[in-house]
Amino acid sequence: MSRNKLLLVALCTGLLTGCAADYLNNYDTVTLAAGDTQKFNSLLQTVDPVNPASNNTKIEGDGARAAAVIQKYRVPPPPPPMTNMTVNVGGSGVTNGAN
Repeated sequence: MSRNKLLLVALCTGLLTGCAADYLNNYDTVTLAAGDTQKFNSLLQTVDPVNPASNNTKIEGDGARAAAVIQKYRVPPPPPPMTNMTVNVGGSGVTNGAN
């Protein structure tokens, strides 16, 4: 092949590759970001999407109970009790007729 034809083929290939790359960026498939459009649109048109109960700053609770829960997480639990268990691995000398 002559040098001019090779240059022309390379130029055409480059131009077509640019079109293919642009075409591949505009595909119509389902992605992870799609699929919740109806819920999104309904939340978008909601007047006040914040839960009204979130405005309540008077949370009822017992301080002693909360302190006991915090203390429970600070102090590690006691270790489980040790059990005396013997595990025999090997022949026990009993035959059941399968041997």
